[in-house]
Amino acid sequence: MTLNHTWNQHVVKRGNKSIVLQIITENTPISRANIAKTTGLNKSTVSSLVSELLTENLIYESGPGESSGGRRPVMLFFNELAGFSIGIDLGVNYMLGILTDLNGNIVKEEKVNFNDLSYKKIENQLLTMIKSLSANTPSCRYGVVGIGIGVPGIVNKEGEILLAPNLGWKNVNLKAIVENEFNIPVIIENEANSGAYGEKKFGAGQPFDNLVYVSAGIGIGVGLILNGELYKGNDGFSGEMGHMTINTNGPECRCGNQGCWELYASEKALLNRADELQLTPPKGKELCLEELIKMARTDHCSSELFEEIGTYLGIGINNIINTFNPEQVIIGNRLASAKEWLGTPVNTHVKKRTQPFQQKDLRIDFSEHSTHSSALGVVAFTVENFLQIDLVS
Repeated sequence: MTLNHTWNQHVVKRGNKSIVLQIITENTPISRANIAKTTGLNKSTVSSLVSELLTENLIYESGPGESSGGRRPVMLFFNELAGFSIGIDLGVNYMLGILTDLNGNIVKEEKVNFNDLSYKKIENQLLTMIKSLSANTPSCRYGVVGIGIGVPGIVNKEGEILLAPNLGWKNVNLKAIVENEFNIPVIIENEANSGAYGEKKFGAGQPFDNLVYVSAGIGIGVGLILNGELYKGNDGFSGEMGHMTINTNGPECRCGNQGCWELYASEKALLNRADELQLTPPKGKELCLEELIKMARTDHCSSELFEEIGTYLGIGINNIINTFNPEQVIIGNRLASAKEWLGTPVNTHVKKRTQPFQQKDLRIDFSEHSTHSSALGVVAFTVENFLQIDLVS
């Protein structure tokens, strides 16, 4: 037998094994016979691959299941407790970390809020949070299989953060730093891309193949799911729509442009306008998003401010709808918690400005996970990476 033929056999087997595991994860519980029927693989091949997956502890069997006339089959289940993943949403003014099983079920989470921290202090906080989450990992075959970090900035295909203007970062190789510290595979991704993927896998975007996720926090980022796949552009830089110009004579943005969308429709824009309007929270309370939401229930000026921000949010969303014709737009991140006050002005503007044919099959939703979408998205990336690596070995 030639070396080339042996290699080809190895590649085919690896591919088939990946297919079988994917069928089990997506259709758990499932019988061997149904795997063979779904994949078109013969039963002996399925049986051999299933045996390997059982040995690797990635699946387990239990049963019997329902009979279709013969002997009741033994059912196969994906073993989501074979390993765990850590996902970090690194925001401009907060850090959220989650520890999940291989199905994205959260078993531990931590969150810290901060303002204007130096890069080094944020790095230290990040490493501390990862250590804490890792220490809470339940006993399992594979331990922590990967660490995913969503960041509010431009990330290249190698995971280097080229620019995070709202953090003041340029050319930061956070991936190498974290991998060297923990010796675990690390994925760094733009947080809006992660949020879009998190909503597609676990949230409001599950039924849709063409959706836009608007991450509205201190800045604004956009993640795109097109034809069921995360769209990242030629070099991975798509979705920087928070920096599209909506006012050519507007103020200067941290990115160097003028009149960017995020200067009018973000959490930072909300806080800046509240300060300009001299909105004052109760004595001893800090002016923040949470306090403004409370104030909007009784203070007319505060509720009007949310209407203003919501209208500007609608302006950018209208541009996105005209560009991508999505089935769904999901508003996530910190401003999603203000759904009660933003929903009406956003929808009013879109209905008024968007062409009727664009609105026909369109949904505008707020994230089901709020600030968890990005963390769940990077968890999904790390789990998929782990399963691919494991099947290669």
